[in-house]
Amino acid sequence: MTDLPSARGAEVGRRIGVGLMYGLWKPRVLGAWRVPASGPVIFAVNHSHNIDGPMVMGVAPRPTHFLIKKEAFIGPLDPFLLGIGQVKVDRDTTDRTAITHALGVLAGGGVLGIFPEGTRGEGDFASLRAGLAYFAVRSGAPIVPVAVLGSSDKPGRLIKALPPLRSRVDVVFGEPFEAGDGSGRRTRKALDEATGRIQKQLAAHLENARRLTGR
Repeated sequence: MTDLPSARGAEVGRRIGVGLMYGLWKPRVLGAWRVPASGPVIFAVNHSHNIDGPMVMGVAPRPTHFLIKKEAFIGPLDPFLLGIGQVKVDRDTTDRTAITHALGVLAGGGVLGIFPEGTRGEGDFASLRAGLAYFAVRSGAPIVPVAVLGSSDKPGRLIKALPPLRSRVDVVFGEPFEAGDGSGRRTRKALDEATGRIQKQLAAHLENARRLTGR
């Protein structure tokens, strides 16, 4: 079995993220105190900007291992992302190595970051993949919803899909919740039900975060 993602590497990644995110934008972090101080946690993050992952890595109170599509691991980014404890995943197949690595992060009491919508889109949690439910039910880890609300709808962007430099980006952490029904079942029906519960919780958190931030 290949080495599991490095916890020390994720901490290095967090420190790099802090410098970059606070240097290029103006993050405003709300609800970070809700993140459990120890034990396995899954961050479920909406995805509308390319900076969502690095932003959460930089502002979260704990080092985070994100599941990231393999297409991002190009050239020098490949050893860099692996070195800071991120998890490469092939979205076109059942990537057993990525699954093993993600479950290993949670079994070791770490934080796993997931974009449950699968790809960058509207960032409204409207379409969830079953992967989030699988990891939550299989590991028993609580899910913390995370809403990243930036300025992608405003003019002034130098690069498409990035907020304007020095603009405010809000990151709102929600209350942890359990995805399973307590039975420990991992059948397709149980995962579908868990996905439904998760979607309601994430949508409610996003609505609350927008109301809170005025975004």
